[in-house]
Amino acid sequence: MNGSSRRMSSPSPQPQGRNEPPGRSPGRRGPLKARSVATQVFLLQLTIVAILVVATLLVIVVQVRSQANEQAREEVLVSGQTFANSPGMVAALDGPDPTAVLQPRAEAARERSGLDAVVVTDTRGIRYTHPDPAQIGRRFVGTLEPSLKGRTTVESAEGPILPGGESDVVQSVVPVFRPNGTVAGIVSTSVTVKHVDRDVARRLPVLFGTAGGALVVAAGGAALVSRRLRHQTHGLGPVEMTRMYEHHDAVLHSVREGVLIVGADGRLLLANDEARRLLDLPADAERRHVGELGLAPATARLLTSTEAVTDAVHLVGDRLLAVNVRPVDPHSGPAGSVATLRDSTELRALAGRAELARERLQLLYDAGVGIGTTLDVARTAEELAEIAVGRFADFATVELLDAVIRGDEPHAADTAMRRIAVRGVQADPPLYPAGETVHFVPASPIAQGLAAGHAVLAADLAGTQGWRDQDPERAQDVLDAGIHSLITVPLRARGVVLGCANFWRSEQEAFTQDDVSFAEELSARAALSIDNARRYAREHAVAVTLQRSLLPRALPEQSALDVAHRYLPAEAGVGGDWFDVIPLPGARVALVVGDVVGHGLHAAATMGRLRTAVHNFSALDRAPDELIGHLDELAARIDADEADPEGVGEGMMLGATCLYAIYDPVTGRCTLARAGHPGPAVVLPDGTAEFPDVPVSPPLGLGGGMPVETAELQLPEGATLALYTDGLVEDRHRDLDIGLALLSDTLAATVDRTPDEVCRAVLDAVLPERPADDVALLVARTRRIDPDRVAEWDVPADPAAVSRVRSDATRKLADWDLDEAAFATELVVSELVTNAIRYGSEPIRLRLLHDRNSLICEVADGSSTSPHLRRAKSTDEGGRGLFLVARFAERWGTRYTSRGKVIWTEQSLHGPGRTPEAESEESLLDQWGDDTEF
Repeated sequence: MNGSSRRMSSPSPQPQGRNEPPGRSPGRRGPLKARSVATQVFLLQLTIVAILVVATLLVIVVQVRSQANEQAREEVLVSGQTFANSPGMVAALDGPDPTAVLQPRAEAARERSGLDAVVVTDTRGIRYTHPDPAQIGRRFVGTLEPSLKGRTTVESAEGPILPGGESDVVQSVVPVFRPNGTVAGIVSTSVTVKHVDRDVARRLPVLFGTAGGALVVAAGGAALVSRRLRHQTHGLGPVEMTRMYEHHDAVLHSVREGVLIVGADGRLLLANDEARRLLDLPADAERRHVGELGLAPATARLLTSTEAVTDAVHLVGDRLLAVNVRPVDPHSGPAGSVATLRDSTELRALAGRAELARERLQLLYDAGVGIGTTLDVARTAEELAEIAVGRFADFATVELLDAVIRGDEPHAADTAMRRIAVRGVQADPPLYPAGETVHFVPASPIAQGLAAGHAVLAADLAGTQGWRDQDPERAQDVLDAGIHSLITVPLRARGVVLGCANFWRSEQEAFTQDDVSFAEELSARAALSIDNARRYAREHAVAVTLQRSLLPRALPEQSALDVAHRYLPAEAGVGGDWFDVIPLPGARVALVVGDVVGHGLHAAATMGRLRTAVHNFSALDRAPDELIGHLDELAARIDADEADPEGVGEGMMLGATCLYAIYDPVTGRCTLARAGHPGPAVVLPDGTAEFPDVPVSPPLGLGGGMPVETAELQLPEGATLALYTDGLVEDRHRDLDIGLALLSDTLAATVDRTPDEVCRAVLDAVLPERPADDVALLVARTRRIDPDRVAEWDVPADPAAVSRVRSDATRKLADWDLDEAAFATELVVSELVTNAIRYGSEPIRLRLLHDRNSLICEVADGSSTSPHLRRAKSTDEGGRGLFLVARFAERWGTRYTSRGKVIWTEQSLHGPGRTPEAESEESLLDQWGDDTEF
């Protein structure tokens, strides 16, 4: 040990074999033998004692368990024999009700003896007694044959004593003999194995206590012996001593980190080779005071400190050293401290570059997340400036071509740019403000960058003459504000220049060439987002234009409803919402609201196709359920025709919804049908708002030919009917019920306002803050035709009735002050009624409607045959009726009902009329000759 101390005190010559691998060291031993002798002896003694104690415990436990089992067998045998030979057993068994007598006695005996069960059975094994009354009357589980022959047995059996209880038991089976020696019954007493184990468990604490005491005594003895051995060997064996020497030698000469050991008096006790090199220590440094080694005072104070220091950086010569100091525990040896030294000069420079790279990567990541959050060109440019300011530049400006701002395709001939975004560390920098159009001179860095197609660095703006020539006065203001460096980067996307981004510095160091590539990467990401926003703006404008061109620009004139409408395209893209107001024969009006799933041009085009189809089906005067059915078939065909062969679903309609309603101002009845669309809202004149129950069918294209149901509403005059698309009431941040409640409350509060005011109020109160879908709203206020302006007659199927009906119609026109229309109306009524009597079937009915601007004549009959307009030859006696009707009526047609058809005509009361003098029947017949072919 003394030799070892001398070795640690100075870096004397290395012993032979110091560089040999540890695995080949002569003193190297196995892992088990690497322990101290004291430890080995202690572990050996402790292992032997433990094995003996465990073996003894196992033997004792087995013996105790065996004794407990024998005791249990004797106990159940004695108990069974005692109970079997008790007085009155034979009489009870042979009695009329053995259970009533024996069950109380068996339970009392079981409780006195501590048994788990006392069971009495007959010779067939049927139980008379049992701890669980539910088991009485069931068969005994055990061996009965020996007992029936007069022998007593003790056995282990399986079978529950109580339901859910222990299944393994020790039981005795004892016969009960009559006086004549025959067996009257069987008595079985049993104890569960769990009961036996409890007896064994009561003895185990004593056994374990004894074993534990023996183990403690043995361990104490082994500890005393081990302590004595440890005192003799200082806790180390030969292997440990050899290993310690090897480690000490490696620390001194091989470790590439300086190690110093300083005593409590400040003297250097140990310094390895690396510490000598880093501190440039003299050869005789050990045993000298640290302050005498020529070190800087701050470094000397740090090395002699008694407090812990972590990674304190000190400049020693041209090196930056990271110093760690840890005081030595006074209980483990002499007081002092241990210091480690690490050269961090190169690491510091690398760390600085790595930190800068990390910050740049983080900035690029933040740019990828923060730029392009909206599809708005101006906002995307502002996001680029906001990301760059503070972390890369002190000021950032973005200029874009006017065509890009409008969403158009930029042209190479465009030179003027508009500054769209300005951000900086100062609130009002002396740069061109946002919104100003700038024409850059060819010599400026910005123009050069645009012409070259890459970034241009102006590290010193004061010495860049081309930049100063752009605007000398403003350039001087910029320099006076402290802005001294510029990087300008063209914003290019898909080979097209969109504008440029300029990064300025005033407080940070001037830009270097290393910053240029980063500026280009940052601008390239922003340029792609700006181009996406531009393309979206263009597509959005086209889609909006198409959408608005497909929607009705003005509502048709009609007198049944007072209608107002609103359409708002979504911010995220134009959808396929549409609405329509379609006049129908008989002064009726159809209201339509629909929605095509999806956004963009395809949705708008599909909407136009469906709207055209609705108009065509309405021209046939179909009922709402029939129209929805035809529309569903059309949508299914559209999906089938547009399914792409690759199966990616591009161009498919993806579904549509529709609500179709027909309002009749004569009866006030509104008939509705809908396919996957939200139901209407109805507000009565007293302000009561409700959502009537309208049966809903699957969306268009998904009905699969299923029948469509309709609903009929009876609306009074002045009622409000609101039809809308789901974009009005649905929102991802709001429940649908909340949107419907807002709509209902708003409609009820605006019952006394005009439909146009109602539309405005609904959008203000119900529309989501940022609608994600299109919104179409149609508000209609009902009107009724005065009953005095409606005339109806039942017509018998008799040609003689035509003249009477014609006369009645003429008188009614006189009452309405429509004498000018009497001739044409008389002719129309005569022809339509005659045709109904001749070709139709009963019932036949004539109705005249005096609308605001027209006179409507309707003849209904029970036949479904359709009349056709044709031209008769000059020799034909008939065939000219409908031709004359078409000449005198502005419009005419046929609509079918559930009971037949209605032929209607409409005559304008305020347009250019036809007088009898101008066109009589004879004049009409003179329009063709005998040789005319038709």
